[in-house]
Amino acid sequence: MAKASPTRYRTTNWSDYNAALCKRGSLSVWFDPDMVWHAARSGKRGRPETFSDAAIQTCLTLKVLFGLPLRQTVGLVESLVRMAGLDWPVPDDSMLGRRQTRIAVQIPPDVPIATVTADGAYDTRRCHGAIIVRGADAVIPIRRNGRA
Repeated sequence: MAKASPTRYRTTNWSDYNAALCKRGSLSVWFDPDMVWHAARSGKRGRPETFSDAAIQTCLTLKVLFGLPLRQTVGLVESLVRMAGLDWPVPDDSMLGRRQTRIAVQIPPDVPIATVTADGAYDTRRCHGAIIVRGADAVIPIRRNGRA
C-alpha cells in the first residue's frame, strides 16, 4: 500500500497569516486589584513582613515560568505592575531569596489532586507517602541511585 502524500496548505492571505504568527508571541498577565499584596499584621515580635505570601508566590511563579534570576524577576514584576496601573511596591531580590525558602504553598485538603509530576529528586518514601494520602498518582522518575 502506497504512503499517503502529506496535505499541502496554500496561504492566500499573507497579512492575516503574518498577524497570526505575531500573536503567538503575545502575553497577557492580569493582576487582580483586590489581591492581598501587603502582608497582614501577625502580632509577633520583630519587624512585620511587608509582602503577603501570595505576592511572593506570584513573583516566584513568574521567575520559574520565564527562567529568570531573582534580579531580573524583580524588573519583570515591576514593569508588569506598572503596566497594570497599580502602585504596589515590589519585593527586592534579597527578600525573594529569603522568602522562597520558607514560603508555604498549601493545597486545601478538600481540593482533589489527580496526579503529581516531579523530577527524580522527589523519588522518596516521604513524598510518595504524602501523594498516596491525598489519593493522587505519582509521576516521578526513579532517581539515578534509586532502585525499581
